[in-house]
Amino acid sequence: MDPILTAVLLAVTGVVAGTLNVVAGGGSFLTLPLLIFLGLPPQVANGTNRVGILMQNASALRGFMRANVVDRGALVWAALPATAGASIGIWAALVVTDDAFKRILALLMIIVTLWTLWDPFGKTLANNDPTRALELTGKRRFFVMVAFFLVGIYGGFVQAGVGFFLLAVTTFAGLDLVRGNAIKVLTVLCFTTLALALFAWQGKVAWTYGLALAAGTIIGGRLGAHLTVAKGHKWIRGVVVVTVLVFAVKLWLDS
Repeated sequence: MDPILTAVLLAVTGVVAGTLNVVAGGGSFLTLPLLIFLGLPPQVANGTNRVGILMQNASALRGFMRANVVDRGALVWAALPATAGASIGIWAALVVTDDAFKRILALLMIIVTLWTLWDPFGKTLANNDPTRALELTGKRRFFVMVAFFLVGIYGGFVQAGVGFFLLAVTTFAGLDLVRGNAIKVLTVLCFTTLALALFAWQGKVAWTYGLALAAGTIIGGRLGAHLTVAKGHKWIRGVVVVTVLVFAVKLWLDS
């Protein structure tokens, strides 16, 4: 494929994926298969995808911070345990064979799609007051940190769909989807920094493709943060449902 056409395709896909990732999740279900389709080995596609993810979340976090919806304490109870877990997932992603990774990715896409069809954001948020200060103490704080650790393992292994799981954890913690998305973005930014560094160290990043993708995800990240704050919880929940249904249909047609 022509290099200019490839760059344009990656950038446009990055805008869509970046917006989806910030608002809900699952954008990497578009970018990872595209990178593999363009000829990258699965491990390299996995590493290259992190370039766009890093830039997307850096862009989105800036938007959330301007809107003052980021709980800085989440660095301790969310980002830190998730990054610790991600180190395990990254190691697994770097040692698995390419054929095994493709099979695992296909299986995870099915599992994540089916799991998200079970409403993980339902009654927990029915009476949630988005202005209420988050209080995590005792057992609840412990379980939330363990959940972030486990989701971090998944996110370190493969980025695709991790946003859905992170939103489920922030919902359990008592956050509405606006503030939950802000914590999700902060958490992903932290463990993606580690992931990209390790993939790059192992020579598993195609920087030309990654930077073309990042050009789109930066725009998508800012757009996703703006839509999240402007539209609010109910709109985000609708996007989550529609996104899940689209992925479910795509998986059905591809199977």
